[in-house]
Amino acid sequence: MKHLILACALAARCASADAADCPPYVKGTTGGDYTSAEDRKDLSVVEQFHFSRAVETLTQGMTGSLGGDISYTLEHFPNHHRALASMAKLGLRLKSAQPVGARYTVSCYFERAIAYAPHDVTARMVYGSYLLATGQDAMALEQLDAASRLAPEQATIQYNLGLMYVKKKEYEKASAHAQKAYALGFPLPGLKNKLKAAGKWKEPPPAVMEAKEAPTTEEPAAPPVEKPSGE
Repeated sequence: MKHLILACALAARCASADAADCPPYVKGTTGGDYTSAEDRKDLSVVEQFHFSRAVETLTQGMTGSLGGDISYTLEHFPNHHRALASMAKLGLRLKSAQPVGARYTVSCYFERAIAYAPHDVTARMVYGSYLLATGQDAMALEQLDAASRLAPEQATIQYNLGLMYVKKKEYEKASAHAQKAYALGFPLPGLKNKLKAAGKWKEPPPAVMEAKEAPTTEEPAAPPVEKPSGE
């Protein structure tokens, strides 16, 4: 029930928002695309004063509220993967579409990130996880599908798509994404366990089990955004 109430509140808040509530990101003298080596030259300045490990883990703000520090980071680097994940987790923890101190709603930060950097697979992936955690299934599937088209060999995307289809009870699709996720080396057993509980899991053939994990040159993905436990 709490899950449903949160989802409805978020949906209502998003429906009432207009362009004035969520203006597009405009690059200033500092900041820009988090995935750009050129733009990241000023990243350390922003993180040094506003995005410490304590802020990222939602332990303590540096200059005031957690929402304010994460917001500042995203106002300079809109697709900062870890900051987006932290803002999403803060919204979930507070059961708020717009955490205290944040200039915009959680969804707005993701919308700004994707509009500015539509190529950014990780931003879409984290947004999809957040939407899934808040019960916005159709929008979650839209973002995860877009991410999958951009990076079909990204294990975390395949895993999250599998979770999405399990939730929809479309087990054939869920199983296909699960098999691909695990073949690519995804470590968490949650999706497999859900499929086992539904009687839909099949062990992959030996050739798939022995496949090597696909190499990657990208930075570690932001941690999955999940609904707080105990709800």
